[in-house]
Amino acid sequence: MNVIELDQVLTLSELASIAEGRSQLQLSRSARERLCAGAAQLERLVAQGALVYGITTGYGPLAGNYVHEHLGGSLQRKLVYHLATGVGALFSQRETRAIMVARIANLAQGWSGVRPAVVDHLLAMLNQDIIPAVPQLGTVGASGDLTPLAHIALAAIGEGQVLGNGDLQDAASALERAGLHCLDLALKDGLALVNGTSAMTGVAALNGVDARRAFELAMRLTLGYGELMGARLEAWSPRLAIARPHPGQRHVAERLNLLSQDAPRLQPQQACSHSLPEALENTGLLHHQPIPQDPYTLRCAPQELGAAFDVLEFHDQLVATELMAACDNPIVDVEQGTLWHGGNFYGQHLAYAADSLTMAVIKVGVYIERIIARLTDPALNQGLPPFLTGGRPGLDSGFMGAQVTATALVAEMRTHAMPASIQSIATNANNQDVVTLGTIAARRCRDMLELLWKLLAIEAMVVAQGMDLVGQGSVATFSTSSRDIHRFVRHTVPFLTEDRPLSHEIERLADQLAKDG
Repeated sequence: MNVIELDQVLTLSELASIAEGRSQLQLSRSARERLCAGAAQLERLVAQGALVYGITTGYGPLAGNYVHEHLGGSLQRKLVYHLATGVGALFSQRETRAIMVARIANLAQGWSGVRPAVVDHLLAMLNQDIIPAVPQLGTVGASGDLTPLAHIALAAIGEGQVLGNGDLQDAASALERAGLHCLDLALKDGLALVNGTSAMTGVAALNGVDARRAFELAMRLTLGYGELMGARLEAWSPRLAIARPHPGQRHVAERLNLLSQDAPRLQPQQACSHSLPEALENTGLLHHQPIPQDPYTLRCAPQELGAAFDVLEFHDQLVATELMAACDNPIVDVEQGTLWHGGNFYGQHLAYAADSLTMAVIKVGVYIERIIARLTDPALNQGLPPFLTGGRPGLDSGFMGAQVTATALVAEMRTHAMPASIQSIATNANNQDVVTLGTIAARRCRDMLELLWKLLAIEAMVVAQGMDLVGQGSVATFSTSSRDIHRFVRHTVPFLTEDRPLSHEIERLADQLAKDG
């Protein structure tokens, strides 16, 4: 198995690879040195009698209650206990692994003062696939993701549960079978494990990876749609992106032009390709002539999808920074020989990023639904059969029901468009008088992506059906990109001749696209 070494940079794609079990994670020598230095500095400060939040004090509004050093282990354990209050459905194994990677990456920066043995223990659990059972609900993302991270810490000390093969298993037994001891907590270990943005970071990192693949597929399906409609390549000219130099617009224009190099069904790109007809000179007017520009779903594809890619870049930059940051309190400053009490655990950056990406995901869903609607509407689909029926229109209704489902999916997505990042509610005896709700934002983005894959599945089925209808069984006149998508769809979804139930086919194709598309 591929081994990724954690040092100063861990990419979102590398995190996804580890989360999906395709790679393992190990610490670099310099990361271990940072951990050792931070832990030694914290130990010196505590030995000197320093007042350190969460080590020689209580927590939150109880920080005015001082705790003797010899009670430190009990203090750390009880922190984990009182925060292990999550409820609801569990994070998936992929998501929990991503959360663990994010916490390890944060701690490995060396600013938390955590003992290296704690990070080694998390690494061993991750690499041996001992994945804690972590409820999704219960975090406000203020002092980070205290509640979900507490459930990870609870499993690490052998008092929680882990995900098994379809059931939950006792964490202590799972650790013992793997030859691992239950983790003992000391100094700042418990606080360092729970005090950070790692749940929202892990989920958001996966969202970024998934959204990039979904947006790329949406772009390729737009090419197939354009081929069916005989789109004009002029609107996708890279010169337009030079004139309006948004990076996302440039990316989409360049990709569409590259993918359309072997797409003879598209109208060639030619500046000033239109000229007035000679008959106009006699009357001065000609009515009801062909419109010399395509509808916005075609003409504005670089602007529509390009804007989504730009939002994605904003999202991923913030998530990548958070992944390799010290998200904790207090922060141990080895260079200056002290520590700082502050709010590095506060997840507002990720809350804004996740909400922004959610808006982009929803709007891409709106865009896809409009393409499905146009391709199935006999008044707009350039002579294709009504609802792309492969049988007898009237007796067979083709994709009429699937188009309604696409509309319903967009309506569902729109009901979740209210930002989570502005929904602050004071808690913790008004100690946390503002909160971020970043994990709710990240989870909502994940849910919208799941709906987007279903929309993409319907769109892919519709485009493939149109290709078969136009080509009368042959898709040779379509681009390589569209033929590849057609082949992928046809592995799961046969050509729709007579009407049949499509529900399971939509679900299966959506799952396959999300995994392999």
